[in-house]
Amino acid sequence: MVKDFVAFLTKTNALALAIGVIIGAATGKVVSALVDDLIMPLVGLIMPKGDWREAQIMLNSTTDAAGHVTGCAIKYGHLIGSFIDFVIIAFVVYMITKGLLPKEPPPPATKACPECLENLPVAARKCKACGSAV
Repeated sequence: MVKDFVAFLTKTNALALAIGVIIGAATGKVVSALVDDLIMPLVGLIMPKGDWREAQIMLNSTTDAAGHVTGCAIKYGHLIGSFIDFVIIAFVVYMITKGLLPKEPPPPATKACPECLENLPVAARKCKACGSAV
């Protein structure tokens, strides 16, 4: 049974998937910390003062005996805040990914002739060696 389990892990890429999930979770924590501790305080400087994330429109409200207002509300402040968080986190992930992934190599400046396999410039329409159209 252990042999079958090891074969499952190595043949189905389950181990690679597990490692990817673990690294993804760790990266998520780093990105969240970066956004929460570095970027959001700067965003807070340009956003309106007060707890704007608690802004809401009350649809129907009642007051209980203790004086608390209850009812159904549209919490647009939370929605706007979540959207701003998403945009900032997506941008940070994009910048980290762009910085860590290798750059794409430039496209080749030559192509091969289909008849004689001579290397030709990409813009060539006729092979210089065999004269065939490319």
